[in-house]
Amino acid sequence: MNPAENYILNQSEPYRSIVLHLQMMIELTLPEVELKYKWGLPCFYIGKSPICYLNVSRKNQYVDIAFWNSVHLTKHLKVLISENRKVVCSLRYSTLEEVDNQILTDVLQDAYSVRKNGFYKRKDLD
Repeated sequence: MNPAENYILNQSEPYRSIVLHLQMMIELTLPEVELKYKWGLPCFYIGKSPICYLNVSRKNQYVDIAFWNSVHLTKHLKVLISENRKVVCSLRYSTLEEVDNQILTDVLQDAYSVRKNGFYKRKDLD
């Protein structure tokens, strides 16, 4: 078992159920995604392009599914949380019941579509 899988399976409840569900939804929505372990977290990549990562915050009692290319995302912006992060935004869940699979799928597909755009918007140089 790789370290990313260990991270997921070693979570206590309710976090393990949430993270397992998010992993399943990511892999169903983006079948070519690859699970890697970077910065001590499960990260999902397609080729060299990062899509998202999962982070369990026991202190704050939630699971984040965080998206690197957040500046380019266009769907469900009102539910994405940035908390003063410059590059990353996330969907956040404290219970499995809070997960809206349609919103999650939409945001995953959106992240996939902008995966090669980089982390920042570049201003047009005139």
